[in-house]
Amino acid sequence: MARVLVDMMGREVTVPAQPRRIVSLVPSQTELLYALGLDEQVVGVTKFCVHPDHARKNAAIIGGTKNIQAERVMALNPDLIIGNKEENDRESIEQMASNAPVWMSDIHSLADALQMIQDIGALVGRDVRATEICEQIHTRFVQWEDRRPASLGTALYLIWANPWMGVASDTFINDMLDKAGFRNVLANYSRYPVLDDDLLGQLDPDIVLLSSEPFPFKEQHVDDMVLRFPQARILAADGELFSWYGSRLLQTPDYFYQLISEIRMN
Repeated sequence: MARVLVDMMGREVTVPAQPRRIVSLVPSQTELLYALGLDEQVVGVTKFCVHPDHARKNAAIIGGTKNIQAERVMALNPDLIIGNKEENDRESIEQMASNAPVWMSDIHSLADALQMIQDIGALVGRDVRATEICEQIHTRFVQWEDRRPASLGTALYLIWANPWMGVASDTFINDMLDKAGFRNVLANYSRYPVLDDDLLGQLDPDIVLLSSEPFPFKEQHVDDMVLRFPQARILAADGELFSWYGSRLLQTPDYFYQLISEIRMN
């Protein structure tokens, strides 16, 4: 029996009671589907779906998050496609939605992520397991908040070079920075601003975090930041643990503790 559900973008989506052929267009949500026990039902994933290790062996690869091969997706005869507003391109989503149910998430905060996990659990018939994951994530973040420092100072979180791009307000990473105990130096900007020399010159971060994804920062980029911000600590940041909003959140509070320990040692 089909159900009509509303996704996180406010779209009505008609989905089967028990989806059997699921295509996931987002790495963090792919990992979540496996955590919900849907190994056999996931038939398509992106080339960036690196967790769990066997995801790309068990399922067909349907391109990247921004260059989805819609024809390959439809050839898999999916009865459910799960994507994300920010990570997937609108044209591909609209093309696929005319042929199969496409459920979309829209994540800006930890609260949104927990809602998404619960919603996907209901979507795929794994309500109980989804609730367990949400409760575990919530508990671990509460425990972290009880022991985190009052403030770790200001942070500049970078996701790209040439040009430099940072993370500002209204993003999931911004909420994670806040949860970790940082004050985002780009809090008055929106989304992912390009940072020219003038803007960088106005910033005075205590910490510069170079994300492990999506850009492969190298030693030259570290050297550049050292020259620009000689008073700041320049550190690598695990992009997955700052930006993946599925079951990987179970690991994020422990990572925050490790990061803070590294900051204190420097």
